[in-house]
Amino acid sequence: MPQISDAANRLIGQKMFQILAKAQELERQGKEILHFEIGDPDFNTPENIVSACHESLKKGDTHYTASSGIFPLKVAFSEAMESGIRKFKPDIDQILVTPGANSQIYYALACGVNPGEEVIIPDPSFVSYNAIISFLGMKAVSVPLKEENEFRLNPDDVEKVITDKTKMIIINSPNNPTGSVMKEDELRKIYELCEKNDIYLLSDEIYSRMIYKDRDNRYFSPSVIDKCKKHTILINGFSKSFAMTGWRLGICCGPEEIIKKMGLLLESTTSCVSPFVQKAGIEALKGSQEPINNMMEEFSKRRDILVKGLNTLPGVSCIVPDGAFYAFCNIKKTGMGSEKFTEVMLNEAGVSTCPGNYFGDSGEGYVRFCYANSRENIKRGIDRMSYVLKKIVNNEKPYSEE
Repeated sequence: MPQISDAANRLIGQKMFQILAKAQELERQGKEILHFEIGDPDFNTPENIVSACHESLKKGDTHYTASSGIFPLKVAFSEAMESGIRKFKPDIDQILVTPGANSQIYYALACGVNPGEEVIIPDPSFVSYNAIISFLGMKAVSVPLKEENEFRLNPDDVEKVITDKTKMIIINSPNNPTGSVMKEDELRKIYELCEKNDIYLLSDEIYSRMIYKDRDNRYFSPSVIDKCKKHTILINGFSKSFAMTGWRLGICCGPEEIIKKMGLLLESTTSCVSPFVQKAGIEALKGSQEPINNMMEEFSKRRDILVKGLNTLPGVSCIVPDGAFYAFCNIKKTGMGSEKFTEVMLNEAGVSTCPGNYFGDSGEGYVRFCYANSRENIKRGIDRMSYVLKKIVNNEKPYSEE
């Protein structure tokens, strides 16, 4: 049999989809499962965005287009950057349109870091960081996020692990899986480390529009420091904020030289992003934002119900997330590890969640809940878990991992 490459043998994928597969198998067997494992908004894409795509298709926008993205979408993004929270207008040549934001991680790493070199990542963090770093033959250097610091990345901890092999630092604010939002002074210090050591700062801001007003957390992007001209590569896209996960539309901004190389990699592997999808992206940026604001109001209500409910469960505690749509709860006092807790809740409570250790070793003892589900289902999920945990945790004998 022909060989499988060493790089392919390093592929680890996204394990949360394995949890989803198990949950769907139980559903096929007739069991009702409440889903909190996958970060996919349960809202439909706003109608004005769908209509823009439909009109584009009817006009025949079904052919190849510029591999770096259509000009009107780049202009719309640049204007949105200026009028939004970042307050600067990137040059058109700094912008690259991609098939989803996930691909940007691959492009940036492949074009900015050599095999054998080091990339600093938060732990826990989005699983694709480590997966892509491993595939490309690089070394991931993890910096633990601590609950006592509200899961924010500590610049002092980052500085301690920088070596002459460090070529990139990845940050994610709001963070997946914790929902934490970094403070301006923390981000400025991390940028200074990148400047001092002449390395890239890959800032994953896919959830940047998903900040909760009641947390009094003014969002800050490190991209405003250098306007993405020197060290900062800004990752962004439409999947989360606009409920467009299936559209696979992302857009990033960075220093012109690396953006050009990332564009050549996209051109070599994907050719271009579908033009009718890009037209939908223009409408998302320039059209009514009311549906997006309504989604965030609903997510805020769901978050409050979920966190309050989790804190009533035996052996479970949860801090309030500042952004995104994830709650990262501490389950250490249940006597179960992350994977065992997830297994028990799935099989006994019909509640599908994601083990914290899937996002890194520091996630052990935690479980991620995605509250992209109805308020009613969140309440039902809490009730089901409460019933199971009361039997396990309040029993005279602690639950066995065996």
